[in-house]
Amino acid sequence: MPILVLVTETELRRAEPTFTSTAGFDCRPAPRGEEALSDEIVQHGARAVVVGSGIYRDRLYTTLGPGGLLARFGVGYDNVDLARATDNGVLCTNTPDVLQQSVAELTVTMIGAAARHVLAVARDLQAGQWAPREGLELEGKTLALIGCGAIAQAVARIAAAGFGMRVVGYARTPRQPPPHFAATTTDFAEAVRGADFVSLHIPASPENANFLDQPRLSQLEPGAWLVNTARGSVVDERALFDALSSGRLAGAALDVFEREPYEPADAARDLRMLPNVLLVPHIGSNTVEANRRMALRALRNVQLAHAGDLAALDLLNPDVLSRR
Repeated sequence: MPILVLVTETELRRAEPTFTSTAGFDCRPAPRGEEALSDEIVQHGARAVVVGSGIYRDRLYTTLGPGGLLARFGVGYDNVDLARATDNGVLCTNTPDVLQQSVAELTVTMIGAAARHVLAVARDLQAGQWAPREGLELEGKTLALIGCGAIAQAVARIAAAGFGMRVVGYARTPRQPPPHFAATTTDFAEAVRGADFVSLHIPASPENANFLDQPRLSQLEPGAWLVNTARGSVVDERALFDALSSGRLAGAALDVFEREPYEPADAARDLRMLPNVLLVPHIGSNTVEANRRMALRALRNVQLAHAGDLAALDLLNPDVLSRR
């Protein structure tokens, strides 16, 4: 008998051919909201759910109960309450090592768009204005990567090997430079010194909340571009607006936001009002290839949990195993 899996509707649409055709599974659409999703679990007697970036803080965990599986469709899991899940015996997983190429490609695409003023000149031309602007070549420019994990390493490979950029990495703890990094440092100011572009690749966590605040923004070079394809919560959007509107920074290219769909953190500081920002709606991992890989990885975790092979799970809350 196939394993019943409830998949939140947005995630099901993103990888519907994979979810509906993978043998051994009966994947059914489910609402994103926690209360409605919990009702569906009860109605169908489901033991596994695949969810996206919706916020899950309460009833979902008691509804799934001991041995239930919450499989995150993606890598980030700041929307999941691991402590509550563990208290209720719920296994939580994510899909590592499947989306770094997609996110890295978007990151470098946004850097290239910034360097050649693509958004501004495209808007001008659509408005009937022929207004060429002088841009920059990426070769020889310095790119500071804040975070040196798998996605940052994929960005470094494309930027250094493909465009000839000099890549410097920032990490909280000392480490040897990964391939394609010219250097790494634990000093943020040193990492961004001389950088033409600064790209964020750190996870959402309490210690990273508003990581890029006004003091750190002030350490970026005048005229630098900021790129964020990580998580919106790592940037103080009010401070970023001030840095952009004052002209201190050349611009920002953002795929993620503190509130999604985007709402300004301060109504008087709406990033959409600024001409020097490139904003896209969290599309970093949203490619045909990454969606398929994430779906397969999520279903693999469902299969492993169903079979009792818990050691092989992409488990986010290993403490739950001691409570079984």
